[in-house]
Amino acid sequence: MKLHESLNIDINEINREIVNLVARDKDVPKKSQLGQSVLELINSGGKRLRPLMVIVGSRFGRKDTGRRALQLAAAAEFIHVASLIHDDIIDDSELRRGKPALHTKTGTLSAVHIGNYMSARVIELLSKYTGDKNKYVHDLSSVATAQLCLGEYQQMEHAFDYEITMDQYLEKSLNKTALLMATCLRVGALSTESSEEVANLLYTFGEALGMSFQIQDDLLDFTQSEAVLGKPAGSDLRHGQVTLPVLYALQDPKLSPVIRAIGPDSSDAEVAYVLALIKKSDALARAEQFSQNYLDKAGAIVQQLSSYPAHADLDTLLQYFADRDR
Repeated sequence: MKLHESLNIDINEINREIVNLVARDKDVPKKSQLGQSVLELINSGGKRLRPLMVIVGSRFGRKDTGRRALQLAAAAEFIHVASLIHDDIIDDSELRRGKPALHTKTGTLSAVHIGNYMSARVIELLSKYTGDKNKYVHDLSSVATAQLCLGEYQQMEHAFDYEITMDQYLEKSLNKTALLMATCLRVGALSTESSEEVANLLYTFGEALGMSFQIQDDLLDFTQSEAVLGKPAGSDLRHGQVTLPVLYALQDPKLSPVIRAIGPDSSDAEVAYVLALIKKSDALARAEQFSQNYLDKAGAIVQQLSSYPAHADLDTLLQYFADRDR
């Protein structure tokens, strides 16, 4: 059963709202490269995790889930997809979900502008809700304009930086992945007038899930094939991303000099050799445990919210993240 089915959420309703973000923009002709590229991106698949988290959050308020929550869900997906465009450019990735990445088809400059348009379109949508009662929607704008950009910059800045600290890695992961998930749950809850206390608990839950998600993403680069990942296995190391397994492996005095020898000009064979060494070490098991610690933290919050019927949806999300293999 797919996640949206387990959560009893109509994914088609969300998809229609996402398409409407483009279709209702009179400044973008549907047959233009911009319009076609955005529609192709949002129709290319994906689990819609972040929109689903908005809807789950909305089930903790005193009002029913309404149009506002759907609009916020669509905005969250736009923000996420825009970040993927920029991610692929920074990483020079040729594939996204097993298909050619946008910048390989449109050129880098056009892809950058398409990603920027998607972020700006979200800000335009959210700017309509300017009253004090709706201030929370600007949390999404903040993520779109600041945190995600900062996370992407930190990722680029630390390419092949084998001196990166654990704190720097965690901050990058927070900005790049966890804050958007946390914000999705929080704004969903506030859109249906939940209490601040509940919204903040959901934020902490989403942050923990997001951190676990990023660490699992790091691990999948070592444990899954290109067919599963939709991109070549080992891509992170090839592009100089010092992920958690690599950080742990760098603590091994025998492995450290071998890893540090990997640079932009390293051959595929050299990268594959280092990947194999890291896989044989305890680095993956340690990273897995670190991820589990975040899941345990999220599980404790589910218990705190057990008086709400929707806490069962949090359990569903938690189980999905725990069982994730792609």
